[in-house]
Amino acid sequence: MAGKLILALGGGAGLGWTHIGVLRALDDAGIEIVAISGTSIGAVAAAAYATDNLDNFEDLARGTNFRTMLRFMDPSFGRGGIMGTRTIEKELYSYFGDTCFEDLAMPISTVAADLATGEAVISSSGSIITAIRASISLPGIFKPVNIDGRLLADGGAVMPVPVLAARELNSDCPCVGVNLQGDYLNRAKTMGVDYDRAKDPNSMSVVRAYVSLSLRNLSKALLKKDPPDVLITPQIGNYDMQNFTCADDLIAIGRHSVEEKLSDIAAL
Repeated sequence: MAGKLILALGGGAGLGWTHIGVLRALDDAGIEIVAISGTSIGAVAAAAYATDNLDNFEDLARGTNFRTMLRFMDPSFGRGGIMGTRTIEKELYSYFGDTCFEDLAMPISTVAADLATGEAVISSSGSIITAIRASISLPGIFKPVNIDGRLLADGGAVMPVPVLAARELNSDCPCVGVNLQGDYLNRAKTMGVDYDRAKDPNSMSVVRAYVSLSLRNLSKALLKKDPPDVLITPQIGNYDMQNFTCADDLIAIGRHSVEEKLSDIAAL
């Protein structure tokens, strides 16, 4: 199989390891990826692919355990967020250094949310690390990033699957979108919000289920407005977005989700 396409990689925190399997499967199928836009963890995956760092990104994913997660925690007592980003920025620098979007052989973009205006901010020029930092800055967790006077945070609130941003990079090729937020029913069960449980769910489970439901519905609405040519929705609802230790499973699911759609992709 051969062909060219653009990718829109959705956000999903620890679920983002799924994108590695997606990228691997497309490469193995002989499909040329000519542009990628990513939101949040999808932005990191896009940059890793475009800078030939996918092997390193996969090594990080497969090697992440609870001790690694603790290493990345950097409690902060400053304004804007409860966690610092020194360790994360150091890790990003080890991959991307001072690379700018303009240095890449293929176009990519990242999506963040302007907290003041509520607008989606698509970055495709300047520092890759700065743009990624904005795209992954979960409100309340990480301090927002100031870019050109705009206060930017995680892009999942405005464009969880950045199809529109991907098409802006290349409008000639078909677009494949990867939605990490679509498997809500399994996620609700995983959180204990279902009718088969003898006890009521705890308050934190209710809040997390509510956030997941909001992301699912936002993704659904935006994908209806700007649909990709092929939508991949990995069945990963039984994995916790906050858990980054399930890379082996998620990468395999990502690969399988592409293999199930190869006939649709080939027909583009």
